[in-house]
Amino acid sequence: MPPRIPAPQGLRSITLCLRPSLAPTPVAAALQPLIQTASMSQKEAEKKEKKRLMKQDPYTWAQKQQRKNVHVRRKEELEKERKANWGSPIHGITTAFVESFDSAGQAPLSVPARDADGNPIEEPHPLPTSPHIINNQLTKEELEKAIEHSRKLIKPLEGEELDPKRAEENMQEYEMHHPKAIAALQRITDLRNGSAKDRKHANIRRCIETFGRHVTDKTLPNAAPALARGVEPEKKPARAGPDTGSSEVQIAILTAKIRALSNALDGHKGYKDKVNKRSLRLLCHKRQRLLRYMERKERGSGRWQHMLQTLGLTPATWKEQISF
Repeated sequence: MPPRIPAPQGLRSITLCLRPSLAPTPVAAALQPLIQTASMSQKEAEKKEKKRLMKQDPYTWAQKQQRKNVHVRRKEELEKERKANWGSPIHGITTAFVESFDSAGQAPLSVPARDADGNPIEEPHPLPTSPHIINNQLTKEELEKAIEHSRKLIKPLEGEELDPKRAEENMQEYEMHHPKAIAALQRITDLRNGSAKDRKHANIRRCIETFGRHVTDKTLPNAAPALARGVEPEKKPARAGPDTGSSEVQIAILTAKIRALSNALDGHKGYKDKVNKRSLRLLCHKRQRLLRYMERKERGSGRWQHMLQTLGLTPATWKEQISF
């Protein structure tokens, strides 16, 4: 027998054994990985319980399965609805106002999508228009005033001292050339005959007219966010002109540029255009920064809600990392 070492009276329960241990030293529990796995006995017990319930009380079992199936279907519906509301980081949810960017507010109806054979697969829907905006930074009222002024300048004079034959020839020449000049001016100022740059400038003017605070402060209810109790609003100087620098105006302008650039990349061989793809990513990131800033400053205001509903912007455009 191995020798035993006597202990004091208070330590009688402790006995030191000098027998060498042949078993390997166990590894410390703290150094072992924590892996939690269900034992086979538990799984088998659950299966046996299910089988027992199916045999003993099939009605209760059927009710449980029915509740489970309803829960799974509802979960799938909520997930699908959540994905639909989340939207795309580039387009969000396309609205009628965003679709009108393609024609700069000149087309009254949308262009329906078509299948591989060229047949329309949906009905066209109405779009908001801006008929008063024309090309070359003009409005329809300015064009009409210019035409009326030119008519007064070039119309032949009428008087007794003029030769009647000559006056009649001048009037005939005026009646022949003036309508042609009007038709030429209308073709020149028509945005449907303009370039992509002309449509961009027209869309910028539409964004300023729609989202500028010189308009929304007068038309939207509760345009500004609510102030704390006892805080008076700051007195700001009157605007000298239309609002072009507010966050919502810049976001709308960036959305118009993103729409035009994404349509170009979706076209023929657009996947090869690496430069414009990078430019699109930069535009999306710039809009994301403005949206995050406006969410902090204007969330809950009429301007914020009006911008999101009109442009179809969803949380995917500013809440997650944009990478494509």
